[in-house]
Parts: sequence; structure tokens; C-alpha cells
Amino acid sequence: MSLNKNKIVGYAALMLAVLGSALILIGVFIYPEYTIGFSVVGIGFYAIAWAFNALRGRI
Repeated sequence: MSLNKNKIVGYAALMLAVLGSALILIGVFIYPEYTIGFSVVGIGFYAIAWAFNALRGRI
């Protein structure tokens, strides 16, 4: 399996999106009093993943 830089950035974006989803779900189900904070951080992870995905063909 050859990993070029586009695949590595794609996998990094996927991992960031999964981590963002996990943070949002942790905030909703485990710590409901801190849901806003966890959601903001999770959305931030989504934004970084989106930027990585947008840059995937350009780096």
C-alpha cells in the first residue's frame, strides 16, 4: 500500500472528522452540562478536517 501525501492528508481529515464526532457525542451523552464546549471543539475539528480535505490536491 503506497501512501502518497494526498492519501495521508485524506486519512488525517477522516480521523479529525471521527474525533470531532466523538467529542460532540461525548458532550451530548456523557457530560450534558458541558455540551456547548464539547460541541464547539467538535465543530472546530470538523473545520480543520474540511480545510485538510480542500487542500488535499494542492499540496
